[in-house]
Amino acid sequence: MAEEIENLRDLIVSPRFVLFDFDGPICRLFARHPSERIAAGMVRGFAERGPRGPLPQEVLETADPQVVMRAVAARHPGSDLITEIEEQLTQEELKATDTAFPTPYADLVIQTWVNVDAKLAITTNNSPRAVAKYLESRDLTRCFAPHIYGRTQNLDLLKPNPYCIKRALSAMGAAPSAALMIGDAATDYEAAVQAGVTFLGYARNERKHGLLRDAGVKREHIVSSLAPVLAILRTKGQGEG
Repeated sequence: MAEEIENLRDLIVSPRFVLFDFDGPICRLFARHPSERIAAGMVRGFAERGPRGPLPQEVLETADPQVVMRAVAARHPGSDLITEIEEQLTQEELKATDTAFPTPYADLVIQTWVNVDAKLAITTNNSPRAVAKYLESRDLTRCFAPHIYGRTQNLDLLKPNPYCIKRALSAMGAAPSAALMIGDAATDYEAAVQAGVTFLGYARNERKHGLLRDAGVKREHIVSSLAPVLAILRTKGQGEG
């Protein structure tokens, strides 16, 4: 891990503002509340709302609720249906927070970053209501509040649109060059690039790692664990970084 720590050191110690994606770097939101079931329920709910034309086959088969939500929004822009299906997903996310699995080392990384005087925000495609509920359950609200920027009912503003990142930077008075974003998806990276923010990828498995690499993230800027990030922050806290 020593070589990995050295490769990451400048990336970690320089930023004064750190933006976290939520589902992935902070927790596995759907670890025990299967996203496949949620996506299928959203598809059924769409069908039950009346004859609106079938969704594409790849959407019918997806395990990602956000794919369903985006597909409905693309098919029916400006419709009340978007409000309904976004709220349906929000309610499922709120339920999922009760059984979400904390990302190893995430709580300690967050608390340690605050202790070395970084300002933190969350920039996510998840509901800010679900984020707030999870943070409260882990006693982490103080580390982020009020800087929680999540999904709105304008789904065009979801990442890879950099809207939530730019909102966070503006609210915190942060220059993009002074910020770092941590995310686990290509959309996180694309949004960070558009906002001019440095990016650290978190990939808990080889599939996630491959998707980040395919998006253009440098191999040395991807971690499979937050342990080296914590080690660097602890060194910085001791005045050696």
